[in-house]
Amino acid sequence: MAEGGGELTIESPIMIGHGYGSSTADVIAAIRAVAAAAGLTLRQSTIARLAVAAEGASDAIAYGDQPILFAHREGRTIEHFGGEFPPLLLVGFRDGSARPIDTLSMPRARYDCEEIGLFRVLRGLANRSIRQQDPRLLGRVATISASISQKHLPKASFNTVLDIARAHDACGVQVAHSGTLIGVLLDANAPRAAMRAAELARQVSGAGLQGVHTFALNAETGLIQ
Repeated sequence: MAEGGGELTIESPIMIGHGYGSSTADVIAAIRAVAAAAGLTLRQSTIARLAVAAEGASDAIAYGDQPILFAHREGRTIEHFGGEFPPLLLVGFRDGSARPIDTLSMPRARYDCEEIGLFRVLRGLANRSIRQQDPRLLGRVATISASISQKHLPKASFNTVLDIARAHDACGVQVAHSGTLIGVLLDANAPRAAMRAAELARQVSGAGLQGVHTFALNAETGLIQ
């Protein structure tokens, strides 16, 4: 990198506009690359603030897999739940033939008083799920949050996914609040967890959902499918 300037090339396989965090991943990578070239080590909070300054909003990618409540338009941590996520298997996929979403032109969600009050309750339940390592409680929080999102960015296959999740005794369903992604959460420590995840993945694929992948979160295994 030349003094006072340089050239940065970014190559990414992440799909754009579906909720994979593609824009934040690019911005975070660029910030870290420039910092490394300058011989600097930046705090996670600094990286997060720079990311928001660059694109107006940001996921909490700068904090890795830490369980936090993050103000995505302010670039600051509202609450750090401490500890780690309970062991989970996640079957993720895109909402059928849903088209990519332009997040820059997407209107901001305007939550009513009832929804805001419910978010406060969910915040407390999320904290408890982390402290007690309770995957089912965390799944319940995710499902309620996803149901609220249906009023603002509906997923056409949401009810179908809920039915599939219940049929496989899943912990809950999560969605991208600014994308097309949906995920089903399963307790990684439950009996036959990996087999049930595989069966669920086959069923959602058969239902026309796309880009199906199964991952482990804080479970003692790696990429499953």
